[in-house]
Amino acid sequence: MKTQDMDRNWIETAETLSSALPYMQRYSGATVVIKLGGHAMGSDEAMASFARDVVLMQQVGANPVIVHGGGPMINAMLERLDIQSEFVNGKRVTDAATMEVVEMVLSGLVNKRIVQAIGAQGGRAVGLSGKDAQLVTCTQTNPELGFVGTPSVVDASILEDLFSSNIIPVIAPLGAGENGETFNINGDTAAGAIAGALKADRLLLLTDVAGVKNADGEVLTEMTAAQIRELTADGTIAGGMIPKTETALDAINEGVRAVVILDGRARNACLLELFTDHGAGSLIRD
Repeated sequence: MKTQDMDRNWIETAETLSSALPYMQRYSGATVVIKLGGHAMGSDEAMASFARDVVLMQQVGANPVIVHGGGPMINAMLERLDIQSEFVNGKRVTDAATMEVVEMVLSGLVNKRIVQAIGAQGGRAVGLSGKDAQLVTCTQTNPELGFVGTPSVVDASILEDLFSSNIIPVIAPLGAGENGETFNINGDTAAGAIAGALKADRLLLLTDVAGVKNADGEVLTEMTAAQIRELTADGTIAGGMIPKTETALDAINEGVRAVVILDGRARNACLLELFTDHGAGSLIRD
């Protein structure tokens, strides 16, 4: 590379860092909960990029918390083990055999992959599930769906302890019932409940779309809770976006400052959202 090109690259890098400084200062000490979806995990390269972003986020003073899904990995393991799934109104029934696979994949394979990726980038992470330290207590969502739970109590004190030791929590969306059962929790729902308990500054829901779109297919960069309700009522927000926006509204009601729905496949998506003027995805406030 020519010297002039190298100088130009350094100048551009310095300008980028300079413009990001106010945002870095703003998020110093802030709690940022990130829901990492199964599809957004992507390749090993994508995971490494995500892990670098999370470590950088911590280095500038934020307290990141990762809550992950793993639907595609669960489906693949159920198929390998020849465990047939039953569905009720389009939702998988989580029977005892399925629950064993769900816990094995989420708390084992997926959780440790994320922990290892963060460690490889110089960070310190600990893998948990909602069952650890009574983090998430659940009630059964619907008896017809089996071991699917809805968070009823979230005790986030263990996460505060990890923050004080500069450790990044990586949480599998499982919870314990009052009678000792293990429940599978929707990843977005778990992330929203944990963010609410922490009164997080940001909840980032990483998905495989650019954000919430209007009737013309354009991404809405900023929205209020009232606009979410209006667009849901008229059918503009539909399908899989409904539970994500419902999670956003519930989290805001519990004290989260803002929720962002963004494309987790985009490179540096979290950093663009937190540390640039234009942000990324759809930001939702009350």
